[in-house]
Amino acid sequence: MAARRAVIVDVVRSPFGKGRAGGALHGTHPVDLYAQVLRALIARTGIDPALVEDVITGCVIQVGEQAGNIGRQAVLAAGFPTSVPAVTIDRKCGSAQQAIDFAAQGIIAGAYDMVIAGGVEMMSTVPMRANRLGKDNLGPMLKRAYPSGFVGQGISAELIASRWQISRDAMDQFSLESQQRAADAEDAGISARSIVPITVANENGPRVADRDEGIRRDTTLQKLAALQPAFEDPEMLVRYPEIHWSVTAGNSSQVSDGASAVLIVEEGLAVRLNLKPRVAVSHFVVLGDDPILMLTAIIPATHKLLKRADLKVSDIDAFEVNEAFASVVLAWNREFDVEASRLNRYGGAIALGHPVGGSGGRLMGNLITALEECHGRFGIQTMCESGGMANATLVERL
Repeated sequence: MAARRAVIVDVVRSPFGKGRAGGALHGTHPVDLYAQVLRALIARTGIDPALVEDVITGCVIQVGEQAGNIGRQAVLAAGFPTSVPAVTIDRKCGSAQQAIDFAAQGIIAGAYDMVIAGGVEMMSTVPMRANRLGKDNLGPMLKRAYPSGFVGQGISAELIASRWQISRDAMDQFSLESQQRAADAEDAGISARSIVPITVANENGPRVADRDEGIRRDTTLQKLAALQPAFEDPEMLVRYPEIHWSVTAGNSSQVSDGASAVLIVEEGLAVRLNLKPRVAVSHFVVLGDDPILMLTAIIPATHKLLKRADLKVSDIDAFEVNEAFASVVLAWNREFDVEASRLNRYGGAIALGHPVGGSGGRLMGNLITALEECHGRFGIQTMCESGGMANATLVERL
């Protein structure tokens, strides 16, 4: 019996809006946002939604408007048959990527034949840490295991910059290139291939959002250099005197609203339905690392994924490494020495934004498009995550 393969037929996403009042998507209920993306995926692929056996949805802050299994609520809001179930998962910034991995793994194992994987986060509506409800989310045992306490991601990004000796200039240059690449991709119509227009309701009547809001076309190195450090903290400097305060809003990912959805199908079924697969999702890794450095697990995860697939860095034609902070991607690339043309070809979260539950779909869309544009074969996506974790996923263009 031939081995089963999980193939991606299409990837769609909303434009990413600034995650604040007045942002391009602000005012849209997160259920409605995700439901519009799900509807668009069905319309573009032409599938019967009754064939979808599960909708695996990433969402990090599952409280308020995003509570109560937002995946199932969006499925029903989108008009899918009631027979289509959904589950909502949280692996922090890697939630949508984990949804893709779980979906593909289920198809390979024979548990599914067709799944939608996606994610959503309305950070303007449900802010980070809102789900803690002002309570202790760590507990006494974890505090005893780490008596010095945990740190925020900004401090982790500063520690990475220090320990890998990454300069402020290098981070700002990387960030400028991210903005320029994102602008170029938008101008060439490349970004628009994955973006679906979103109807946003507001007091003046509905309007349509159809482009990413975070791209800063007027950014220069001089403007980036003028920004003040975003996470400066005297107590942290006492604890970590090696920090030189170089992480700014300009070389960090943007707080954003957005959603994404990916149709993943068993290859034989895709052929029978006359669907055109774009890539096969073949290998997966999820790994933990130091929770203080927090954002470095992408390095061992990439190594483990390459080993599992019996590939070398030189075999990979395109990489998407989430731009949580410029220091994170630059530290990763100190290890792998990937030339610029293979890394985040169309910009990343520094320019496009990072709706944490939905970003994995955006990275996958960009990765697939990059492989198609360069006629490459293999692509890797990796995402650092709160708590010192990372996902890494290998796809093969078909």
